[in-house]
Amino acid sequence: MSRKKTPKKPYFVTLEQKRAIMRTGVPKEQKTTDISFDKSIKIVYIRTHNTDLKNRLTAFSEKHPDLCRMTEDDADIGCMSFEIDKRRLSIRLTVPYTEERRKNASEYAKKNGFQSKPES
Repeated sequence: MSRKKTPKKPYFVTLEQKRAIMRTGVPKEQKTTDISFDKSIKIVYIRTHNTDLKNRLTAFSEKHPDLCRMTEDDADIGCMSFEIDKRRLSIRLTVPYTEERRKNASEYAKKNGFQSKPES
């Protein structure tokens, strides 16, 4: 008697079948990240569809439940909401590299053993 292995992931015959399952029902243009706070409250409210940010906030909330907590997980649309202590949020703006700075960084990296990613 031979047993068939049950696939761990759903098997799709066509790309349309895959899209029907994998779709959250929200167009890409509506997948936003909202960050809101005001001066009188010490909490920042973050609502996001961004997977990397959701993962980072989830890990932070598990490690520091007194500073951050998940308030909503809407799997149907792929959105999560968090409340985080305002002192923990930082926004960093970076200045674009000038050609001279880019050249100096490249030379420094080459001298110190940093390598660029190999092209596939």
